[in-house]
Parts: sequence; structure tokens; C-alpha cells
Amino acid sequence: MKPRGRFESRVARVAATLVVTGACTAYVLWKIDLGRTAHVLAHARLPYFLGAVAIIALAVPPMAWRWQRLLSARNVEDNLGWLTRTYLVSYAAGQILPTSLGGDAVRIFEGSRRHPGKSGAFAGSVLLERALGGAATLTLAAVGFALAVGRYDVGAYLWVEAGFIVITIAAGVVLFSRPIRRPLARLVPLLRMVRLERPLRTAYEGVHAYREHPRLLAGSFALTLFVQSFRVAAIWLVGLSVGVHLSPRPYYVMGPMLFLVMLVPFTINGLAVREAFFVNFFGKLHVGPDKAFATGFLFFLLAVVVSLPGALILTSEVLRTGRPLRRPIDSRE
Repeated sequence: MKPRGRFESRVARVAATLVVTGACTAYVLWKIDLGRTAHVLAHARLPYFLGAVAIIALAVPPMAWRWQRLLSARNVEDNLGWLTRTYLVSYAAGQILPTSLGGDAVRIFEGSRRHPGKSGAFAGSVLLERALGGAATLTLAAVGFALAVGRYDVGAYLWVEAGFIVITIAAGVVLFSRPIRRPLARLVPLLRMVRLERPLRTAYEGVHAYREHPRLLAGSFALTLFVQSFRVAAIWLVGLSVGVHLSPRPYYVMGPMLFLVMLVPFTINGLAVREAFFVNFFGKLHVGPDKAFATGFLFFLLAVVVSLPGALILTSEVLRTGRPLRRPIDSRE
């Protein structure tokens, strides 16, 4: 791509960011009363919020252990301490990069620098984790769907999630089915024309390699499902902290949609898009916009609080070495 093309693409992204952020901000300001919203936030019940913080923080070690098992299957060995550190750093990076996928990119970059020649293994493991997270979240959505039908009127959200469940099943077939490799090969010339063949091949091969480890996949999915169920419960606790007295059931409908909204690449960390989603979704459940916005804002604050350890790690490494610490692999403890 020519420099002028890159400049135009950057301008287009900035313009899209401004349009999406502006539209969502206008929607939120139209719905809420700033004074009442400030009152709701000022009287938030701290114990519920701290419970949500504890859930998200305690989810990090098992996720780092899962990553260790996935890397080990690709002949990459590293200690749990460094992998946990990198997870925490990725949380911090996710607060300043567009979408939660920015944190994934940081993990791939950090791992590839630490293990030269293993970038494919790191990309495959991180992408598989993202796929497992999506599959587990949509499994919870299927449960929420069954529980919500006839009980909660959330309109098109239910059917959008049903569509994503179908898409997830299809994606699983594409990623792990051997017979489908031949039809996929027909796309190679087109992908080469748009310069996507190499990165997509690396990602596909990295994930497809796990087909030879069905027990690892099953165990990783079970662990992910367990952790994701508690992450959704953390959103429920955030709602309780500002007086949203709903049962956990609608949160298992909302949670998957929220995680998908957080992947929208037009705003940093889902700014404004997240809050607009909370206001719209909760509005269908007869929750006032002020409490709905307060829940979304505290959910954002929850992510910031959980990212603080990673930010402190990065700061200490920069102060000590002049750059983020990436120890050579032969110096592992």
C-alpha cells in the first residue's frame, strides 16, 4: 500500500471513531439525567463492586495456567509467573488500545520476543484462547436464551445471539475440520491479492494444530466456561452496587453481547459504545437510564482497577531498564 493510501486509511479510521463515539455519546446524553446519574454513582455500594474486582482478579491465574498448557502443546515452555505477568500487562494495554484485541496483540508480541521463532505458536494459542472465550460465552448465552424466552423482553438481542451461536459452530468447523481445508485453499489467490494470505495462514495453522489435542481442547473449554460464568456474575454485582435489582439470568443474555460490543474497533476500550449498550439493553428490562449508565461506567472502572497491576509492572520495568522488561529465555527462574 502506498503512503498516501495509508494516510487515507488512517483518516478514515479517525473519522469513523469520531462518528461512532459522537453518536453513542449523544444517545447516552439524550437518555440520562447527569445530576441523577451522579447521585447514583455517589451512593454506589462498595462491597458489591469490590466483589466484582475480586472475581476478575482471581480469574487471571487459571487463565495464565490455561495459556501455559496450550503453549506446552506447541513445545513452548515458560513459567506461570511470567505468563501471569504478561496477562496483567495485556489488561493494561487493553485500556489504551482499540478493543480488547489490543491486549491479545501485546501478548503475542511479548511472547514472540521472549521465544524467537515461536511467533506462530503464540499467535495460535492466543487466538485459540479468544475462540474458546467466544465459544464459552455463547454457550452461556444459549443457557441465558433458554432462561430468558418468555421471561424477559429484550427484543432482537436474543435472536442476534442465536445467530452468533450458529456462526461460532460454523467457525469451529472451519478451524478444525480437515475436509474443509481443500475448499479453503481456493481462497488463497484472492487473499494474496489483498495481502492477507500470510497472516491468515499463520493464524489458521496455529489454531488448527490443536486439532491433535482433543483432551486439551475439552479441558481448556471447560475451564473457560467456568471462568466466563463468574465474569458474567461480576457484571451482575456491578449492577447491584448501583441498585439494579435483576436476577443473574438476563446478565447471561447481556454478557455475550457486551463482550462482542467491546470488540468494536472504532473506539478506545469501547468508550461510549459500552455505556450506550448498557442504557439500551437495560432499558428493555425497565431499568432507568441513570442506573443503566452507572452500571456501564462502573464496569469500565472495574476494567481500569484490574489493569492497575499490569500498569505498575510496566512502569517498574521501564524505570529499572529503560524499556519494558523482556528477559532472555535462558534466564528464566
